[in-house]
Amino acid sequence: MRRTQVIGRGHAEILLDMIGEVMAEAGFAFADLDRIAVTNGPGSFTGLRVGLSVARGFALVTHAPVVGVSTLDAIADELRGRSNGHPLLVTLSARENEVYVARFDGEGHADGAAHVALIEDLAAGLTPDYRLAGSAAPAIAAAAGLGADVVLTASAEADIGTIARLGLAAPADAPAPVPLYLRPPDAKPQTRGRIERI
Repeated sequence: MRRTQVIGRGHAEILLDMIGEVMAEAGFAFADLDRIAVTNGPGSFTGLRVGLSVARGFALVTHAPVVGVSTLDAIADELRGRSNGHPLLVTLSARENEVYVARFDGEGHADGAAHVALIEDLAAGLTPDYRLAGSAAPAIAAAAGLGADVVLTASAEADIGTIARLGLAAPADAPAPVPLYLRPPDAKPQTRGRIERI
């Protein structure tokens, strides 16, 4: 059973009801779960916290292992074979001209750690053999002067089936997933009016 909904806000209000509906449609009880997969980002701070908290809560109750899957890794996995041996750059729009980025070699293996970069910096170092994927791919291709044919997909999401498959393949004893934020939050702690304690 699959259920997806793209929302900007309101994850906490929608997610639990959606999970309950899918479980009921599938005819499964929560006690039947033997593995829980959750995307750990990159993405919105609130959305990641809600998703990971719900997954960990289910894991505590069901004693099923919970594993995290990066959205960047999942998008790259979906394109395995479509890049025809070319290295792949998976990029998701962050804010303004920043993007979340991960590089993969021609066989689909991660080539370095995911990080935040500026579109112009990525474009300046991009060679024509790269193929691009993710929501920021068209902007990077344009900034690099490359044709639209290097963009394999401009989607910001991975298919939920891919997340489930990668979660199933992950080691059950992997460390508990943590958010892959990649950049600091927009909100800043309040400093005015704070009383210093000694």
